[in-house]
Amino acid sequence: MSPLLVQTDFNNQLLSFIQSSPTAFHASQTMAAELQAGGFEELHEADAWSLQIGKRYFVQRNDSSIIAFVYGKKPLLDTGIRMLGAHTDSPCLKVKPQPDLNRKGYVQLGVEVYGGALLAPWFDRDLSLAGRVTYKTNDNKIASALIDFKHPVATVPSLAIHLDREVNNNRSINPQKDIVPVLLQLGAGQILGPQFKSLLLTQLKHEHPAIDAVHVLDFEISLYDTQAPALIGLQQDFIASARLDNLLSCFVGLHAILNADDDVSSLLICTDHEEVGSTSCCGAKGPMLQQFLERLIPDAETRIRVIERSLMISADNAHGVHPNFMDRHDENHGPLLNRGPVVKINANQRYATTSETGGFFNWLCEQNQVPVQVFVARTDMGCGSTIGPIVSSEVGVKTIDVGVPTFAMHSIRELAGVADAHYLFLVAQTFFRYPQSLSF
Repeated sequence: MSPLLVQTDFNNQLLSFIQSSPTAFHASQTMAAELQAGGFEELHEADAWSLQIGKRYFVQRNDSSIIAFVYGKKPLLDTGIRMLGAHTDSPCLKVKPQPDLNRKGYVQLGVEVYGGALLAPWFDRDLSLAGRVTYKTNDNKIASALIDFKHPVATVPSLAIHLDREVNNNRSINPQKDIVPVLLQLGAGQILGPQFKSLLLTQLKHEHPAIDAVHVLDFEISLYDTQAPALIGLQQDFIASARLDNLLSCFVGLHAILNADDDVSSLLICTDHEEVGSTSCCGAKGPMLQQFLERLIPDAETRIRVIERSLMISADNAHGVHPNFMDRHDENHGPLLNRGPVVKINANQRYATTSETGGFFNWLCEQNQVPVQVFVARTDMGCGSTIGPIVSSEVGVKTIDVGVPTFAMHSIRELAGVADAHYLFLVAQTFFRYPQSLSF
């Protein structure tokens, strides 16, 4: 198969993965299914573990974070562990616990903004609902399941320009008042609409007919855009999709570890809650990775020695230089779409890259004839961050921050180049096959 066809096939699989992953819960579930199909055995944190050299494992936490691990045949003290980290969550609108609103006969949902979302693109989109529902069964037990309405069930209509003549000159969005989705309109004389929990119960029974749910106890439900991911542009140069930040990196890491070498140990961790600071039991600031490593290597001194021989690639999308806003980038550090992955550097440790880890990543790119770029924020602008500095400081592993250049980050629909995800995959795959210790 030609390189172009390989890239196109890879991107089509990426688009399918994003389409099947409207929430962090669904992303973790989709990854777990692919890992099982690829020969990985599921572990459960509540069970006793007996990990065997030469086998492949994965474990989930909170249904929204996942670790996959290849236990290499070579001793951990000889090779260390190749780690790649990403995150499963994306900015969105989350339904409030008591969301039911009835205004002028329109049934609406109260929502709150999750993460640093660009709000303007949420108007006038065909929105659906997905997430996790916790319910009570007929025999008075508590269980949870994922649901996805899939078809458009809501929208946030814009106010007509005739009623706000200055909207194009000075627009501000009040997230409490302006971003309130409409679900349906009541019939004439109808006073009460369906309660949200009853809608969830109906959907739960529709998607999971074997479930004997009698009552919805609680839920974590988000809205998402139903427009499918697509290759766009006159020459199909671009990928347009929701949640490219950071499901693209999750997909790259997943397929890299599925193709990892059995001789060396490799680990993929994709955590939830990065967009809100990673402070949770299943976030990068939580103990999930540290506890996995402690169970893998119980002896503290040995664990420290293995970590010293290890390295993590923190993969999270980078800001491509926008042709309409070129002044928002440092003139020497404006990554272009379709020109390769980006090494992210910050003097104030917002990124974890060092000269050693950056040099190693550049070397990996050279081995694959993959072009590589560098991003540094303007000195007079703030800089975002990733799970890279968090994991590096919590675990002590050497880390590099990289990502695929992207437009419209945190919009409901983001844009990336068709070449870059596959470029990053080639590098990640080589990383998971690198046979030597990563001690510099």
